[in-house]
Amino acid sequence: MRAFKEPGPGPEVVAVLGAGSWGTTFAKIIADASEATGAEREVRIWGRRAEVVEQINSTQRNDRYLKDVVLPLSITASTDVAEVLGHAELVFLAVPAQSLRPLLREWKHLFNPDTVVVSLMKGLEQSTDARMSQVISQELGIPDSHIAVVSGPNLAMEIAREEPTASVVACKDIDTATAIAQRCTAPYFRPYTSSDLVGVEIGGIVKNVIALAVGICEGRQMGDNTKASVITRGLAETSRLALALGGKPHTLAGLAGLGDLVATCSSSLSRNHTAGRLLGQGLSLDQLTEHMTQTAEGIKSGPAVNELAGIMNVDMPITAAVVEVLEGKLLVENLGPRLMARALKSEGAC
Repeated sequence: MRAFKEPGPGPEVVAVLGAGSWGTTFAKIIADASEATGAEREVRIWGRRAEVVEQINSTQRNDRYLKDVVLPLSITASTDVAEVLGHAELVFLAVPAQSLRPLLREWKHLFNPDTVVVSLMKGLEQSTDARMSQVISQELGIPDSHIAVVSGPNLAMEIAREEPTASVVACKDIDTATAIAQRCTAPYFRPYTSSDLVGVEIGGIVKNVIALAVGICEGRQMGDNTKASVITRGLAETSRLALALGGKPHTLAGLAGLGDLVATCSSSLSRNHTAGRLLGQGLSLDQLTEHMTQTAEGIKSGPAVNELAGIMNVDMPITAAVVEVLEGKLLVENLGPRLMARALKSEGAC
């Protein structure tokens, strides 16, 4: 089934559901890409906060999430999801992962059956262990050729500032992935394409949990050797799970695997790295919520990743230790000793 129809009269409508930092940034990418290529597109953002929507429409800014960034004039926003989705041929989802299923159930009747839906989310659903593309498929009932994901080293603020970034658009139908990539190729944003939906999603999911571990190490004032060790062994864990689920090795060595892992584990702009650092400094999960305005997906997805690893019989010791910290079963000061006490084996065994 062909995902994109031939252009009709008037501008192509692109909807972004979610007015947080990444949703707003991706709307900017689409708008800037359209301007660079001369394509006529109308970019609409749905946001649940009226004050955020009003500021986008009146000043072309979203200071709550992207301070000092001016948005293109082709971007509009609304709290009315029906208005945003009206005639949309391409929809990007940028809502919290654990909210996706109930929101799609509420919005399903508003989606055109021919719409292409793209996940910008990097989470695993609690209770079902489902990836976001699976949730989209289950709730909207659209074909695989109409479901895609975007992942990679995507720190929103850096991209919003137009700092050069590469990413990956993945869809089981490579023609759909290519069409989406063409629509989000901005002067500062370079998407590659992939048909490995599983590998791309798992890379984006597990790196959040590993970033929590690296952040905890930093919060405990451990050095670069420690952090590099956790990142490297975290990539091994991620690869094991992705391969067990049918992902491809080269995907985990690329932007959606290693690239995203390094960025998320190294940057102060990373929500999961920040959350881990605060945990390492002794804050509780309740105190963490007071310090952070945005969701650290690894906190919610970690238990689901750990459960999925058990189901697939995949060894993921860093993930397991982080989950024990989150559940109050392991003190942060004991995370390092726990990992160091593991049985010796060949690195080649992963």
